[in-house]
Amino acid sequence: MSDKNNSTTPLLDAIDTPEDLRMLPESDLEQLAKELRDDLIQSVSRSGGHLSASLGTVELTVAMHYVFNTPEDRIVWDVGHQSYPHKILTGRRKRMHTIRKKEGLSGFPKRDESPYDTFGVGHAGTSVGAALGMAVAATLENDNRRVIAVIGDGAMTAGQAFEALNHTGVLDANLLVILNDNNMSISPNVGAMSNYLTRILSGKIVSTIREGGKKVLGHMPTVKEFARRAEEHVKGMVSPGTLFEELGLNYFGPIDGHDINTLVKTLKNLSEMQGPHILHIITRKGKGYAPAEDDPVKYHGVSTFDPEHGIKSSMSSAKNSPTYTQVFGEWLCDMAERDERLVGITPAMREGSGLVEFSQRFPKRYFDVAIAEQHAVTLAGGMACGNLKPVVAIYSTFLQRAYDQLIHDIALQNLPVLFAIDRAGVVGPDGATHAGSFDLSYLRCVPNMIVMAPADENECRQMLYTGFMLDCPVAVRYPRGKGIGVDVRKQMTAYPIGKAEIRREGKTIAILSFGTTIDAAMVAAEKLNATVINMRFVKPLDEAMVLDMATGNELLVTIEDNVVAGGAGSAVNECLVANQVQMPVLNLGLPDEYLEHGTREELLEESNLDSTSVLRAIEYYLQNGRNEQKPRQQQS
Repeated sequence: MSDKNNSTTPLLDAIDTPEDLRMLPESDLEQLAKELRDDLIQSVSRSGGHLSASLGTVELTVAMHYVFNTPEDRIVWDVGHQSYPHKILTGRRKRMHTIRKKEGLSGFPKRDESPYDTFGVGHAGTSVGAALGMAVAATLENDNRRVIAVIGDGAMTAGQAFEALNHTGVLDANLLVILNDNNMSISPNVGAMSNYLTRILSGKIVSTIREGGKKVLGHMPTVKEFARRAEEHVKGMVSPGTLFEELGLNYFGPIDGHDINTLVKTLKNLSEMQGPHILHIITRKGKGYAPAEDDPVKYHGVSTFDPEHGIKSSMSSAKNSPTYTQVFGEWLCDMAERDERLVGITPAMREGSGLVEFSQRFPKRYFDVAIAEQHAVTLAGGMACGNLKPVVAIYSTFLQRAYDQLIHDIALQNLPVLFAIDRAGVVGPDGATHAGSFDLSYLRCVPNMIVMAPADENECRQMLYTGFMLDCPVAVRYPRGKGIGVDVRKQMTAYPIGKAEIRREGKTIAILSFGTTIDAAMVAAEKLNATVINMRFVKPLDEAMVLDMATGNELLVTIEDNVVAGGAGSAVNECLVANQVQMPVLNLGLPDEYLEHGTREELLEESNLDSTSVLRAIEYYLQNGRNEQKPRQQQS
């Protein structure tokens, strides 16, 4: 142990960059990992954020930055939930209290935030492909830098990851894929013997023998095939690496991902080897913090909490003021009781999408397909062909990943699949990677689709019922969090398709509101004495209502929690043009830019979609005859 560790000054205080880390003797790394884990718990307890996954990668993060010459050597994280230790060690420790807050650190690796963040992430399954691209670029540039992709066992369920692995073996690129397996307990083969075997297999002697043997046996096909199969069977007895070997990657592991000495030795060995390799490590989510170890899902994404006592269950009146996700979850169970054809599908978002109770009450009709959004949608199509009524519960940002399947496998065949689209519009702390800003635009252009946007919690329930009862593809999109607290009627009533409702009668101005922007519209309308229409349907649009409002008013205003480009307001404009109606129209919605992280309220204000900004935008238009669609902070 170094003299530094015997002093009262923590090792972590001396680490500003990985260069500082690499100055430490290897004997200090275990103590540094302990300090890093403690610092992470204290930091996230004050700021909120992703905890369980990050606690599981502390030793791995230390080892990678210790062995590899980052940022020249590239580390690519998958999703990024596990990257908080990486942020702390790469010069951002003093800003961790700002994580996921407006103008603070991103909750994910972000290229313009740090040179150590080599690729922007947030969706699962992208790391191997991105890292492979970097490895190919290094080869073409005659650069000897190393590239490492870190991917979890959950993200490995994404088909894109296997596409990239398959390509990796063909290219024979210098790429190290680290499979961080935290879904299984540390089994007997993950211990001293397995660690020892992996260090031996990744060492220079075995590597030299392996490569030399391939050249010699290459001239003796029968013997070469026998040797290959013999190696395969021996490995199969101690490791699950056969699949990866068949894809063309040299497999090592599994090893204990919390044994920092073994990690460092193995990574040093692998850093000197050419070609594609995969290192399988076993870690534990929430490692080092008992409450997170016991319930890693609960501590996956957390708000502020007391680390001494852990997260306390809220006893608030959630029943009186449910979130939209809870409204969906309750409706799904109620509808499942009424119709045995109903099946629920989610791409690994049971908790986030409100399917916990459904999965417990109707386990045979519940399908979690893992992180495979494309498969989720096509699976729903197949089920619909079998006379089932599939409900796909999915975030808006993740439905983007299955757009071809939505068009080709559902809409083109006019199959009755209901898409319950959560996290529509601005999402808040997760930032641009998770924003649901585009769904109205990419859904309304698809033939056979019906698209609804509820104004409140009760409308959400009734629209889900409306969509489920139809014999065609339907999307109901709703935001994250709570609504305004209206009573949700237990009785389910179908809305007439493509019909809007008048919420307020006024004069000269008509505000056409799509979705939960209705509240801002109502506040502005009171000041302007304007008419407010709750449009309900984005497709089919209530053209009769639009034309009626155009006839009786001097200005139409559309407002939506979606980008203006191609959104609901565009549908209104198209209707007016098609009917040769010329009149002033002000389209309000999300700006043509990626919104960074912040609270949902902050982002709505920044986008001029809060009640004050809506009123100001309309008044400005009346005075100047043009739209002012700039975020608040950019206005002079």
